[in-house]
Amino acid sequence: MAIANKIKEQIEGASWIRKMFEEGAALRKQHGDENVYDFTLGNPNTEPPKQLHQELLKIAQTPVPGMHRYMNNAGYDETRAAVATVINENCDQEVTKNHVVMTCGAGAALNVVLKTLLNPGDEVIILTPWFVEYKFYIDNQGGIPVEVVTYDNFQPDLDAIACAINSRTKAIIINSPNNPTGVIYPQSTIEKLGDLLQEKEAEFGTSIVAISDEPYAKISFGEPVPAVFNAIKNSVIVTSHSKDLALPGDRIGYLAANPAMDQIDLFMQGTIFCNRVLGFVNAPALMQRLVTNLQRVSVDISKYRQKRDLLYNKLTELGFEMVKPGGGFYLFPKSPIADEMEFIRIAQKYRILLVPGTGFGTPGFFRIAYCVDTSMIERSLPIWEKLAQEVGLKPK
Repeated sequence: MAIANKIKEQIEGASWIRKMFEEGAALRKQHGDENVYDFTLGNPNTEPPKQLHQELLKIAQTPVPGMHRYMNNAGYDETRAAVATVINENCDQEVTKNHVVMTCGAGAALNVVLKTLLNPGDEVIILTPWFVEYKFYIDNQGGIPVEVVTYDNFQPDLDAIACAINSRTKAIIINSPNNPTGVIYPQSTIEKLGDLLQEKEAEFGTSIVAISDEPYAKISFGEPVPAVFNAIKNSVIVTSHSKDLALPGDRIGYLAANPAMDQIDLFMQGTIFCNRVLGFVNAPALMQRLVTNLQRVSVDISKYRQKRDLLYNKLTELGFEMVKPGGGFYLFPKSPIADEMEFIRIAQKYRILLVPGTGFGTPGFFRIAYCVDTSMIERSLPIWEKLAQEVGLKPK
């Protein structure tokens, strides 16, 4: 059976993802799980907080009549109000439930926002390295992704962003803490970005929306995550509880719009409509009820910090170069040889599985997802030593 040419091309372009799955499975079958060091997936191995299980038990023991029926496509009022209340704690604007739509995770929220905003041919700026699905999401809604390179420390280059903006620019996606680098953009940078966008809006007579993708916002190791609503008028937060509550398989998140943004009421009508017609209809009823009282709860962030430090300290000691992450659960080292695919193939000889930077729009790097068992990280350290020796790194 023939499939769409575009989808066939996209599958082939993303084949490295499938290849990593296949090679990982083959290695585990041959050597056993305990002898394979798989750092490929951002799939948290930690369990959800105990408060979540308590809330789930309470819901199961005291079911509300009609609790599994349809609701407003935006989600339950009480859930949206709970989200708004927490956002307001760091926001100069008065966010209400009317500025929140519950979604099937951050991926759904991004697609809903992009469908609401984009006309065919509109451009969306993405900063390298970018999350692997951004280009597909933009293409889903008829937009054109425009890549803008960041500085060597992966911080946004505002001059480069300014050069990329034109009359067709409809949005820019920012991701902090960033996947794959773990870098957090400081508030001062977000404020300067807000000033830049305002200047460009005046120059072209348009509105440019900053879409802040924040699934790692609660996984910060002390450095504050910027409050985008305080810096950028036309801004939207998209996020999920996949990481902060360790619920990636349950697909629950939300979008929240800055109350000050242009034509806010029309924008919210658009997002509610798009949430429905994209086929999501509404976020899962049970999950909405579950997370209503958990907006200030998260997994134990200190465990991620310990894992970061364990790997970062060892790898930099071995000679690997990387920016120290401020949050999230990824490292993004520079490949010690020019062709990172060749390095990844060498790493596989030692049963270390990594993701190439090419998949994030940044060749010459590789991603390590350290949301794995600490014991696996510890077992891998002497193997990293052997790998570093083979590629000619000199310990510091």
